[in-house]
Formats: sequence, C-alpha cells, structure tokens
Amino acid sequence: MYAALLDNQLILAQDSEISTDLIYMLKITLVACGNKMPSWVMEAVSEFSKRIQEYTNLSLIEIPLTKRGKSSDLARILDKETALIEAAIPSSARIIALDMNGEAFSSEQLAQKIQQLQQIVSHVCFIIGGPEGLSPDILQKSHERWSLSKLTLPHPLVRIVLLEALYRAWSILHHHPYHK
Repeated sequence: MYAALLDNQLILAQDSEISTDLIYMLKITLVACGNKMPSWVMEAVSEFSKRIQEYTNLSLIEIPLTKRGKSSDLARILDKETALIEAAIPSSARIIALDMNGEAFSSEQLAQKIQQLQQIVSHVCFIIGGPEGLSPDILQKSHERWSLSKLTLPHPLVRIVLLEALYRAWSILHHHPYHK
C-alpha cells in the first residue's frame, strides 16, 4: 500500500489500484497577532510545524501589533487589528477563534474534533488575538470558539500550545507514541 497527495486529497492505493477511500488533508491557516516573536517561540513553532506537516498543510500569517503606550486608544488599536485579521482570513476557511470562553477539549476530544473537521471542511483558520484578545466582531464571525485553557495565556505562547495540541491530536488519530 502507498499514499499519494493529489489535489489536496490523500489517495490510498495498493497494487497500482486507486482506492475509493479518500482522506482529505486539512489545510490550516493560523492568523496570529504579533510578529517579532522571541527566538524560543519561533523555535517551538518551527518544531511543531515540521511535526504536523505530514498531516496538514499549515501556513502562518502574522498580524503586526500596533504600538501601545499608556495613553493609547485601545478601542482604536483593536479596530485596526480586527481589519487586518479580517483581511487575512481565507474566504473558504472555517473560522475558529481561540478565546478563553470558548469550548474546551481534552486531547482525545480534540482528536475527535479534528477527525470530524476533516470530514466536513478542507480548510480551517485559527485566529489568535493580541494582548486585548479578539474583537466582538471577530468572535461573532467565527464558526466556532475554542479555549486552550481557562488561564490567560500570553499570545506568543498560544501559538505553541495550539500547535502542540494539534500535533498531539493527530498523534492520537494515527496511533503515534507521542501521546503516551
């Protein structure tokens, strides 16, 4: 048996016969507020991106943060970041906002959720807000809201936690020893 990727579909074949079993490779776009991340963040993002490339086509879009100061108008800053986020969201993607008040999953539940998503959509866009979180407009436009923790996490750390959780979910689905 061998596998080949054709038009974003994983084709399973045996003895030169194409199987009727098609498994769609989920495309993931991660829209994250903040650029110029510390090296430890970029190293971890790079490591988990490499690990999950077998299971997904991942792209990262960084939204530059507007400079903040003591007298900054945070509502205006959030509006500006919202416009940049909206422009970065792929039109065909299912939008999942990462929000402290979103739905929480165990690792096994997340694996099941990923498996369900692979059956109904081909593209998912995760959105990570900046220091003030996501605007009500983005939350309203999202198809789903997921929570990685009830804790308030720094936005650079959310990238790592999300990618590790996704890798763990795929490890569970593919019986990889990482989850043990």
